[in-house]
Amino acid sequence: MAIFDGLQRQLRSVIEWRDPDPDILLYQWTDNGDEIKNASKLIVGPGQGCIFVYEGRIRYVLQEEKMISVKSSNMPFWTTIKKFMQFFESEHKVGIYFFRTSKVLDQKWGTTSPIKYEDPKYNFPVGLKAYGNYSYRISDPKSFFVDIVGSHQNYTATEFRHVMSNRLVQPITDFLSESRYSYTDIDANREEIVTQLQKSLAKDFEKLGFALSDFRIEGTDFDQNTLKRINRIADLTAEAHAAEAVGMTYAGVQQMEAMREAARNEGGAAGIGMGLGAGMGFGNTMANAMGSEMIAGSPANSGSANQNSTDLAAKLSQLKRLFEDELIDEQDYKKKKQEILDKM
Repeated sequence: MAIFDGLQRQLRSVIEWRDPDPDILLYQWTDNGDEIKNASKLIVGPGQGCIFVYEGRIRYVLQEEKMISVKSSNMPFWTTIKKFMQFFESEHKVGIYFFRTSKVLDQKWGTTSPIKYEDPKYNFPVGLKAYGNYSYRISDPKSFFVDIVGSHQNYTATEFRHVMSNRLVQPITDFLSESRYSYTDIDANREEIVTQLQKSLAKDFEKLGFALSDFRIEGTDFDQNTLKRINRIADLTAEAHAAEAVGMTYAGVQQMEAMREAARNEGGAAGIGMGLGAGMGFGNTMANAMGSEMIAGSPANSGSANQNSTDLAAKLSQLKRLFEDELIDEQDYKKKKQEILDKM
């Protein structure tokens, strides 16, 4: 049996990459113990290329489909090898590596942690999550082989995806921070964001010997803190529009709600004051954010006593927001709150 195997090995004369795994980017040919016979034929199939390594150096690269007769070919590479190898028998073996030249499609990417930046419209911190896919191909086999493959016999698209996943997040974070898109504008400007990001990411792929042919953002999401802020703005916006539709100001609606709440609870005066202040503060905030002309405040003929009460109520509202946003602790909140109530 061993004699038959040895004879079969001597008769093998075709060097090719048969039935390549779709996940493999580079494959080392070892079917004949790395030996090349003088009568061998090299076949490079569609979507394939071939790298020849001799004594640790890349000697030749084929990037198109071709069949080559080793015995009769006068390519510079073979001429060089023949000077060192008598009838292709030598202690120094030739390394033959096939690589994929066709595109690698639908590679998934996603941010491992939220991308944080300041929303330029509403002035609060945003934590953005994003995911999508990209496609690429090997454009510089030498750089790919030297800088990525190294001593690997085989190299897969899965391995390269792990390498690029860490390189994708930083350019995306930098772009969103510098472009300053509000959270409401992310999806509306997705195509523009993709175009700019592809230009930036293409440079990183090029350094590793690849060409980025496609980059897509399939979806975006936000962390829990951002969603909480977004939902709060949405609720307040809806209430403001509803008030406007019935001919009332947002502050007026809040005053009514405050009086209803005060009627249910003891200490109604303080409840009315805080509710009024909340209406004033939130009414002004929403008016500025939406660019509307909603009027927030007490009637024009209010006296100085009412104005003073409104100012104190606004301070209470502002103090409560500081406490809810954890900018002051509970002890400071209660102390300041009591000082304001004592003045009412």
